[in-house]
Amino acid sequence: MILDKTISINSLYFFNINNSYLYFEFLPILIFLTVATVLAIVIVGLSYLLAIQNPETEKLSTYECGFEPYEDARNIFDVKFYIVAILFIIFDIETMFLLPWSVSLSQLSMLGFWSMIDFIIELGIGFVYIWYIGALEWD
Repeated sequence: MILDKTISINSLYFFNINNSYLYFEFLPILIFLTVATVLAIVIVGLSYLLAIQNPETEKLSTYECGFEPYEDARNIFDVKFYIVAILFIIFDIETMFLLPWSVSLSQLSMLGFWSMIDFIIELGIGFVYIWYIGALEWD
């Protein structure tokens, strides 16, 4: 009587290899991750084995933002590096919003279309402003 109520592991739908969602959905991901890991290990290993290892003192020295690290740590640092980085991030985010908008443009309503046009105009005005005040010039 107890044997009739037990379920064999092969009869479960989750573990059945022929009909399992787990098998069909996650096996390609597992194969992809395995190939990627093996390929990364092979590439790094071969580059380490085949490259000539001849470090010099200049190559091993610390390099920080184009300044010599042997001076005082309280030097005046030019803020233009930060301004250019922030501007790059802002306009890079604009590009990230522009790609999905352009792909789904045919399915958008007029509100979606004009909202993005407004976004582009506002960023264009911001770009003209930073160009006008000279934030992009290296004097």
